[in-house]
Amino acid sequence: MEHNIRLTSAEIGGLWATYIQENMSVCLIIYFLHHNQDEEIKKILQQAYEISEGHIQKITTILNKEGIPIPDGFSEKDLNLSAPPLFYDMFGLSFIYMMSRMSMINTGFITANVARKDVRDFFVTMVQQTSLLYQESTNLMLSKGTYDRPPMIPYPKDVKYIEKLSYLSGFGKKRPLNVAEITEIHFNTERNYFSILLCTGLLQVVSDKEIHHYIEEGKKISEKQIKTFNDILLREELLGNVSTSMEVTDSTVSPFSDKLVVTLFHSLNAIDVTLIGHALSLSMRSDLASYYQKYILEIMVYSAKGFDLMVDRGWAQLPPHAPSRRDLQKL
Repeated sequence: MEHNIRLTSAEIGGLWATYIQENMSVCLIIYFLHHNQDEEIKKILQQAYEISEGHIQKITTILNKEGIPIPDGFSEKDLNLSAPPLFYDMFGLSFIYMMSRMSMINTGFITANVARKDVRDFFVTMVQQTSLLYQESTNLMLSKGTYDRPPMIPYPKDVKYIEKLSYLSGFGKKRPLNVAEITEIHFNTERNYFSILLCTGLLQVVSDKEIHHYIEEGKKISEKQIKTFNDILLREELLGNVSTSMEVTDSTVSPFSDKLVVTLFHSLNAIDVTLIGHALSLSMRSDLASYYQKYILEIMVYSAKGFDLMVDRGWAQLPPHAPSRRDLQKL
């Protein structure tokens, strides 16, 4: 029977990583729900909370059935709901919008790698649910006037073919950006504005010097990326991305545990490398490719520092591994 088929490494890995991600999301959503006063945003936050809780329960059921240990998660111990709000209401909406966009992409990768019916059904449903959250958060941002659309260009009038290899050149005389390149630049910049708001808030409340320095370094990387790609858009007379309003309060009391903060950054770094790699694959101008390669390397080095922090503090859980056959054979 179908359900007697053992889980593959891809299925175990996908379920394991998703459990940790969703557990972390639940903690953050609880925080936003506690403080948010905007009823429209609160409705989406509640919906996101229920969806993530459902994902945790489903993964728990599958892992328990297979006799696989449930990863250690986060709990109310990682939240300080008595702390003053660190972010204004709109940041809660930005959080759902950004996390649903990234979840659609990340979950899509996992879905393409799983085959057992119950696991596949779970991830297909998860893609559908996160897509719905993305739609609803985007619609609300549009209605509130906070959604920054990608640059507009004149509609093409006919189909053309590339005639010269100079199309790839990004140094010296450069061709205009194509629509795929504009799209990737826009959403990379949008993602980094979100990162800066997150870093700005956390830098006010994190007291651990090593973690404070780590967040500060992440903020500088995001600022460099924004400057690089906005400068390109400005030179192309595409105006560049408009920064979001400041959504951080003046609170200096941390609502999150240091473990939750560093794990969140580790998770965002992983998806950022994936998304910049995607941008690199679509960018045909050599200057863009050079910038993306540079930032992928910089983020990987930065991510390694965060991983070292997690290991040093005893926060890094060991993912499921294959056995060492050499050890089993006493070699």
